[in-house]
Amino acid sequence: VEVYYIEFQLAENSNLEETKKKKFSKSDTLEHIQNVMREEFNIATEADTRLWNKYTSNTYEQLARLDNTVQDAGLFSGQLIIIEIKNEDGTWPRQARSTGTLGTNGSTSPIPAPPPQPLGTSSSFDKKEGSPVGTGASTSTASSSRYNFSGTSATYGDGGVSDKAQPGICGLSNLGNTCFMNSIIQGLSNTPEIIEYFDNDNYLEDINEDNPLGMKGEIAKSFGQLIKDMWSGKFTYVVPRAFKMAVGRFAPQFSGYQQQDSQELLTFLLDGLHEDLNRVKHKPYVEMSDSDGKADSDVAMEAWDNYKKRNDSVILDIFHGLLKSTVVCPECPKVSVTFDPTCYLSLPLPVKKERQVEVFLVYLDPLKPPTQFKVTAPKNGSMGDLCIALGKLANVPGESLVVTDVYNHRFHKIYTSDDQLSHILDRDDIFVYETDNTDSNNVTVPVYLREKKNCSSYAPSNLFGQPLLCSLPQSCTSSQLYDHLLQRMARYVSRPAEEDDWWKPPPKSPDSGQGDDCSMEQGEGSSGGSSEESPTSETEPGKASTAAETPDDDMLSEEEEVVGPLKMFSLHLVNSYGNAQIEPISEQEEEAITLNSKNYLSLDWHPRAKQKFFNEKAAEDFSQDDSWHGKTTPKKQVIKLSECLKLYTSQEKLGADDAWYCPNCQKHQQATKKFDLWSLPEVLVIHLKRFSYNRYWRDKIDTLIEFPVNNLDMTQYVINSTHGQAIY
Repeated sequence: VEVYYIEFQLAENSNLEETKKKKFSKSDTLEHIQNVMREEFNIATEADTRLWNKYTSNTYEQLARLDNTVQDAGLFSGQLIIIEIKNEDGTWPRQARSTGTLGTNGSTSPIPAPPPQPLGTSSSFDKKEGSPVGTGASTSTASSSRYNFSGTSATYGDGGVSDKAQPGICGLSNLGNTCFMNSIIQGLSNTPEIIEYFDNDNYLEDINEDNPLGMKGEIAKSFGQLIKDMWSGKFTYVVPRAFKMAVGRFAPQFSGYQQQDSQELLTFLLDGLHEDLNRVKHKPYVEMSDSDGKADSDVAMEAWDNYKKRNDSVILDIFHGLLKSTVVCPECPKVSVTFDPTCYLSLPLPVKKERQVEVFLVYLDPLKPPTQFKVTAPKNGSMGDLCIALGKLANVPGESLVVTDVYNHRFHKIYTSDDQLSHILDRDDIFVYETDNTDSNNVTVPVYLREKKNCSSYAPSNLFGQPLLCSLPQSCTSSQLYDHLLQRMARYVSRPAEEDDWWKPPPKSPDSGQGDDCSMEQGEGSSGGSSEESPTSETEPGKASTAAETPDDDMLSEEEEVVGPLKMFSLHLVNSYGNAQIEPISEQEEEAITLNSKNYLSLDWHPRAKQKFFNEKAAEDFSQDDSWHGKTTPKKQVIKLSECLKLYTSQEKLGADDAWYCPNCQKHQQATKKFDLWSLPEVLVIHLKRFSYNRYWRDKIDTLIEFPVNNLDMTQYVINSTHGQAIY
């Protein structure tokens, strides 16, 4: 099912500035597009028309095969399609324009001669002299080459014809964002072995159209024609349109005109050319055998001979080498040695992508103020990596740390050690809490600080201060829990003396006829609280104004006047936002309390207790570690190619997702694996793994890699003693 249609810009040849946008299916024919355009531009039924498409700033192509579909024609989204109406005298406007241009350059040829027959016809491959351009093309100027009258899109004759062109010094027209393709073509075009093979038509006798793994010879034919045109000495540039279309038919990921990966195209192209030119017409069945203690040279020779029985092409002769792979089981003495052919080396980069994260560390010791750190951690690492790095800086156990994101006096997120570090944004306030994980009877519980609006037990409350992440006993009494929490806040909370009737209002002022108002105290004494109510806050304006008008003396019962509340704050189980109470915790001192890690506690402070015993200045104090003042700009890293090769040939342990099946243990094992170079090809392709992946995004490694342009000596990396020198 085609979900997204392709949108084209449609225009008349007489007025290219005025365009209309229209969407078509990839399966629509060019004839259908022509009919739609005739209706859109009110063209008479008896008028003769033809279509052109524009795919570079000065290059147009006639779309003559109207039975072609949009996909077959290789049209891309946003492309300009032009409909041309035949003149009354039987001429075409574009032909006349081309003739006029040629005349100004002193050429006697009105239009360029038609290019040779499309690929796939026998006459195109009869002899070397007959390919790029037919008779008369050499006398045409570059201006005439702007129009392709073949209508087949099967040759490269619509390039820049020039008397000054030189063999091999030939550019490639960009078809959309196809620089990735052009770079690979230019690289192969400047490989002497490739030039000699294709330019001399040696490939024709090797084409294998019956290979089920090949592309019916189409990739080899289109690539061969492209190389011949580039080395014909007739063009300053060619348009690799036919090659692009051939590749797109067999590899749909390259069928569009968007940017793609050069290495992926090169891998497909070498494999496609190899299969299209495979001299083995009928591949025999070959059974792969393990080393079983045999000498490496014997195993390597057997592996190469077996590979050659099914594969024999010029691509293999030029680009294929042999790798030794050694896998060792961690549980049994099984060692598997295999030799695998390869046409390129894909080298990892020994680079560590890091980022700096600004955090506050809240120590387990209640008397130590929070400390601000700037921690360097792996960019694609986890919260566990951040905790380990912070633990080393702060000299605390990394496994006891919990990373949180604090926003508006509550925990916005409490991370697990497996969460990705990419969740943390630069603007986040990250607090890391040290917890006590040595006692199995302890449970870590988030704790919010709330202040009652007035003295009533049922008054709404506001969050204030920084939340806590406390290690508390799973089972304890109400008084023990109260003491634990007071101890955790010992740095900024003082305990009242036994004889202190802190809950009583101060004596009435003789000047004012009313008592002290709790809500007024709250307004004066809670500057550290939130100045704005969150949308989910319990506070209601109506209730707040009512409380402000009611003297708190009237709210105190006779018993409270004498005895007062037992504690400075009451405890409640609340939701994760701290704005909805689930249930109160009993204030009976010997009442048993059971907590779990899913609970959220709130300490609902009495307004006068908060004003008198909670030191907001001390609560907000923090210190800064030396790392906070360190330089944040890392040095630009430069890596040598030799370092990449050493990493590639080093031993590594397989991950859990890439486990190897051990035939002895008869189960998957996280074995150790090592690659070694056994034989290197005549032309060595080296690919640098510049992209690192995780489940969220792809990240490019932009580190500079130094490598020699000449005399790259690979001999030291080849373990085959009989290989000889390998200098590139």
